[in-house]
Amino acid sequence: MEFVLIAVAIVVIALLAGVGLLVGRGRRTARLDDDAASGTTLTRPRPGTGSTAVTTAPPRPTTAPPVDDDLLPPADLPPAEPEPGLVFDTPPPSAGRLVRLRSRLARSQSSLGRGLLTVLAREKLTEDDWEEVEETLLAADVGLAATTQIVDRLRTQSLVLATGDGGALRELLVRELTAVLGPDMDRTLATDTVTDRPAVLLVVGVNGAGKTTTCGKIARVLVGDGKSVVLGAADTFRAAAADQLETWGERVGVPTVRGREGGDPASVAFEAVKTGRDAGVDAVLVDTAGRLHTKSGLMDELGKVKRVVEKQSPVDEVLLVLDATTGQNGVVQARVFTEAVTVTGIVLTKLDGTAKGGIVVAVQRELGIPVKLIGLGEGADDLAPFEPRAFAEALVGN
Repeated sequence: MEFVLIAVAIVVIALLAGVGLLVGRGRRTARLDDDAASGTTLTRPRPGTGSTAVTTAPPRPTTAPPVDDDLLPPADLPPAEPEPGLVFDTPPPSAGRLVRLRSRLARSQSSLGRGLLTVLAREKLTEDDWEEVEETLLAADVGLAATTQIVDRLRTQSLVLATGDGGALRELLVRELTAVLGPDMDRTLATDTVTDRPAVLLVVGVNGAGKTTTCGKIARVLVGDGKSVVLGAADTFRAAAADQLETWGERVGVPTVRGREGGDPASVAFEAVKTGRDAGVDAVLVDTAGRLHTKSGLMDELGKVKRVVEKQSPVDEVLLVLDATTGQNGVVQARVFTEAVTVTGIVLTKLDGTAKGGIVVAVQRELGIPVKLIGLGEGADDLAPFEPRAFAEALVGN
C-alpha cells in the first residue's frame, strides 16, 4: 500500500511540474509577442558579459513607406565599375560632329530645301508661289509665327536680290533659316561652366523618345571632350533601362550607379551625385524614367527627384529629350515638362528619318529653350551639338 501511495505522489508531482513549465513558457511567449508588437528585440547575453541587453528596434513595415524629401536613402547597389582589362571606345570630340554628320542630315531633310529653292528660283513669284513656300515650311513643323517671319523676309530679300542664281538663292534661304533658329541662344552645356564640383545633368522625357540611349550618347560626347563622368540609372521601373545605360557606360569606361528594380528613383539619383562628388568627376548624368506628360503624378515624382538631388548638389542642366517625328506635339510635351522642372535645353532625336526639322524653330520660339543636341541616327556617335548655321545648310541641301 505504501508503494502505491508513493507512486501516486510521484505522478502528481510530475503533473504539477509539467503544468508549471507550460505556464512559464506561455508567459515567455506572450512577452516575446508583446515585444515584437512594440518593436523591441531581446538580445541574448554574450559569453562573459553576465548581463542581458534589451534593444529597441522599429517594427518591420508590411509595405514600403513613401520616401519623404527629407529622407535620403542610399541606392540599393554600389556603382558598377567597368571590368578591368576592357578596351574602351575612344569617342570623337563634339567639335565638328554636326559638320561630319551634315550629309546624313541633308539626305533626309533636303526635301524642304529643294522645295523652297525650286519655288524661289522661278522667274516671277506669284501669290500661289508664296503660299507654296508657306505650306512647305508649315509641313516641316516650323510653326506659324516663324513661317510668317521667314516668308515676309524672303519676299523682301528676293525683290532686292532680283536674281534666279541658285547659289545666291541658297545663301539667302540659309541666312533666313539661320536667323529663326536662334543663333544667339546659349547652347553651352553646364559641364563647361562648373569647376568646383561635378556638373549635374538630369535627362528627362516621355516614353519612347530614346531617352536612355541618348543619355548614353551624351556620356560619349562628354568623354570625347575629355570629361570624367558618372552615370545614374534612376529609371528603376525598367531593369532593361539600367542594364542598357550600364552597357553604354562600360564602353567608354564610365561607372554607373543603379538600384533594385522598383526602388526609389530619387535615392538612386542622390547616390549617383554623391558618388560623383566623392570621386571628383566633371559631370554626373542622371537618366530618369520615361513618363507621359499627361500623368500629373509622374510629373510630380520628377520634381521630387530634382529636389532630392539638390540636397546633395545643385542641378545645373535639365535636358528634355524630344522625338522630332512627333512634330508640334513635342512643343506640348516640352511645355508640361517645363512646368514640372526647369528645362534648360532640348535634345532632339530621330532627325535622320524625318523632314520635320522645323520643330527646332517651333520649340525655341514658343518656349525660349535652346536646342543643345540633336540625334542623327542610331550609331553610337550620331549625337551632335546643335549649330544653327550648319543645321540650316543641311536643311537646304546643296
